[in-house]
Amino acid sequence: MRMPWRTTESALLRDVALVCLADGIVGVSFGAIAVAGGLPWWVPVVMSLLVFAGGAQFAAVGVVLAGGSPLAAVAAGAVLNTRLFPYGLAVADVTAGHWWVRLLGAHVTTDESVAFALRHDDPVRRRSAFWTCGVTLFTVWNVAVLLGVLAGSMVTNTAAFGLDATFPAVLLALALPTLADRRTRTAAFSGAAAAVALTPFLPAGLPVLAALSGLAVGRPGWLARLARLGRPTRRPRRTVAARATGAELPAGGER
Repeated sequence: MRMPWRTTESALLRDVALVCLADGIVGVSFGAIAVAGGLPWWVPVVMSLLVFAGGAQFAAVGVVLAGGSPLAAVAAGAVLNTRLFPYGLAVADVTAGHWWVRLLGAHVTTDESVAFALRHDDPVRRRSAFWTCGVTLFTVWNVAVLLGVLAGSMVTNTAAFGLDATFPAVLLALALPTLADRRTRTAAFSGAAAAVALTPFLPAGLPVLAALSGLAVGRPGWLARLARLGRPTRRPRRTVAARATGAELPAGGER
């Protein structure tokens, strides 16, 4: 008889392996594209170790290969990585601990590791899912980038092989289970519509941030609740009068 926790761990390892396979293919293409474009071999390798953000790395290398300055490349990657700020808040309980745990957790915070963590409500499973995905993906990504660098120009165009669709397809598969709730669906679809509509007009990375506007649609009362924060709570007159006279109100709040 298979124990429930073993079934859960097996499913986690299987899903993480699939994500690592997809990201590994993208990592190979990134290393090959960077070297084929004329960058030194150590640039994609060091970038993968220190930055570890696929979208930001592609954006930065794309800017440099297009003739942009290193400052513009850093800015492009930074804009894309701003989405990680709310991610860090979402998994703050998972990365809590010593300073080096928080530092390592911040480094392996990615779309995938956060998505795996948010699939669980139990703190132990959240922590296991986050660290398993984050550390494994970091290892696979860096090995894949190194293989891509060694391969040179063997894989120069991910779009030609359809590899560019692998990464978003994996993220979509991870997000689908969370769309069971009506409010979550409303927020997700509204944010996606906003991002698609603004893509032709905004630089890369900003439409993703604009998708956060879906939160206001999915939970329309959050602005009103935010506005009420800090305001003094006013007690009903009848409650204050009843306490002043020593009387008690019924459980329903009315006499």
